[in-house]
Amino acid sequence: MPNIKLTKKEEKEKLDEEVNAVSPNIVEENIKEEIKEETADIKDNEELADSKSEEIKEGVEGEQNKEDVKEEEIGIEKVDFDKDESATGENLKIKTLVDGLDFKAKNVKELLDKIVLNALESKSSDVHIEPREEDIVVRYRIDGLLREVLVVDKSNEESLTFRIKIAARLRTDEHFAPQDGRIRFDFADRRLDTRVSILPITKGEKVVMRLLSQDGRSFKLEDLGIVGEQLKIIQKNYAKPYGMILSTGPTGSGKTTTLYSILKIINSADKNITTIEDPVEYDIAGVNHIQINPKANLTFASGLRSILRQDPDIVMVGEIRDSETAKIAINAAMTGHLVLSTLHTNDAVTTIPRLVDMGVEKYLVASTVNVIVAQRLARKLCEDCKTEYKMDQKILDEIKLTRPDIAGYFKLGEKLFKEVGCTKCVSTGYKGRIGLYEVLELKEDLRKIIYEGGTADELLTAARKDGLTLIVEDGMQKIRDGVVSLSELLRVTAISE
Repeated sequence: MPNIKLTKKEEKEKLDEEVNAVSPNIVEENIKEEIKEETADIKDNEELADSKSEEIKEGVEGEQNKEDVKEEEIGIEKVDFDKDESATGENLKIKTLVDGLDFKAKNVKELLDKIVLNALESKSSDVHIEPREEDIVVRYRIDGLLREVLVVDKSNEESLTFRIKIAARLRTDEHFAPQDGRIRFDFADRRLDTRVSILPITKGEKVVMRLLSQDGRSFKLEDLGIVGEQLKIIQKNYAKPYGMILSTGPTGSGKTTTLYSILKIINSADKNITTIEDPVEYDIAGVNHIQINPKANLTFASGLRSILRQDPDIVMVGEIRDSETAKIAINAAMTGHLVLSTLHTNDAVTTIPRLVDMGVEKYLVASTVNVIVAQRLARKLCEDCKTEYKMDQKILDEIKLTRPDIAGYFKLGEKLFKEVGCTKCVSTGYKGRIGLYEVLELKEDLRKIIYEGGTADELLTAARKDGLTLIVEDGMQKIRDGVVSLSELLRVTAISE
């Protein structure tokens, strides 16, 4: 039969007839079969994915096992100090160097706690953990001088440093860069904050911990060693509503403690007092303390600007380090605020040219600075073992040779005291510290010399006429009172003073 070509319309009609001829049941069964086949395919794909995932997991675990093997081969041991208290206990090797201190510990965590607790009870200001060639030595700074108290075996160095880094939230994998942090220790009856500094040295990593403790600390000016006319001058000037009070001296001479003593006295509910420090060493109720943070652009200068927008009555700046901070602080003192701060100068008089050198106008220095307190810290003689002696010609000749500036203060046959050493002062002869002070009040004659650009020598001459007591003179009085020794005065003061 010849092929007959259908038109498009006829092809469509024929296709519709064929579709309509198919049973609805057959169509339904075909659809179910297709769904069943698709479901099976999906299930197969899921099983394949699970299989691949298992293979990947096994591969990763295999690599991790290889890494663990590598760590074991090179002697790296991971210790969870909090969960496994006995992990390092068997390997601790220590030697106590001072009688009366107990460093026995089952593990590194307990050893670190013992080191800090003993330091606190010994009234130490700092703990030094120093690696050496064969061991680690622990030293306490007591009354300003370092003393060795413990030796730890070199094999415990890694675990001890690791424990400190973990507690201070520092990087444990960093061994070649300095790191700073803080650790809070909770003992049975007290809490202690410490500032931690880690510094890489040739023998390992040296750790220094500053103990920020107020235990047994007195903030009375009299207990610090400020008495008589010096005390009256300070009392008169902290009662003023504005101006500047400066405390000067080398690092560790007690400048911050002096300013905190003043803050404790003038602190009241009707005053807004704010401090900005590095670090915040003491916490006073009712005072707003700010810790500087250079990473957040919170410096002494930027923080001081913000404080002045907080309607303050009294501001304490931990340290004037640069000209910008100096200018802001001086301006704050000039605009109705009482400003307290510290500065690094050797005596009270040289503070004036120091401020001028930092870019502060002479007339601003003259009109804003009320009083300058220069100071040193000297160890106090132990009351239980100090002994009396008399000044003889031999001792006086030695003083004339080494310190001619103070030789004239002594007389032959004069009664003095010196250190001996007993169990109560751990055989040092000293117990506690006291300040030696030089209090300079800026009166009209001094302000005039500053206005006119006078020298430090001219300022000193005028101050001495006004009755200025030098640091060495205050020290001499404390020697005669049996509070400090001659050797201690020579240690903490320089010949120019």
